[in-house]
Amino acid sequence: MSTTASGERTKLGYGLREEEGEDFWLFGVLVTIKISADETAGQYSVMDLETPPGVGSPWHVHRDEDEWFYVHEGECEVYIGDAHLTLTPGGFAFGPKGVPHTFFGGPNGGKMLVWAGGGKFEGLLREIAEPAPEHVLPPPPEAPPDMDALLPIADKWAYDILGPPGPPPGR
Repeated sequence: MSTTASGERTKLGYGLREEEGEDFWLFGVLVTIKISADETAGQYSVMDLETPPGVGSPWHVHRDEDEWFYVHEGECEVYIGDAHLTLTPGGFAFGPKGVPHTFFGGPNGGKMLVWAGGGKFEGLLREIAEPAPEHVLPPPPEAPPDMDALLPIADKWAYDILGPPGPPPGR
């Protein structure tokens, strides 16, 4: 979709079905952009994430963006600072900028909406994720992310990666 078309769509309003949006595979998670930062003039983006059991985000910090999580199916484990939350449908967590956090799928996986203030998370996603060929979970990761390659890209988008996917170090 062109920027002009997406801008017009945003001005007029729109709706998407569960499987609709722009799909990516990131760290073994299916990420579907529901509204992009481009469509909101850089104010925020909203993504739907499907996380298999035990799969999720590296332990990280957003230097410039707040983030929130709303679980709508299954269960997700969310760590924000020293807090550990097991979220089931209807569960919510807020991760303020500057506070380390991570998430991963619970025992049967989970689905959650993720809102990020600004466009940096989406920029990072677009640079490091693989466009999904269809709306399905990716194959399981064969290895942890290549931290030597990931760290400078994350820094470019104002992120600090503190550890691999899964529970924070020492937990």
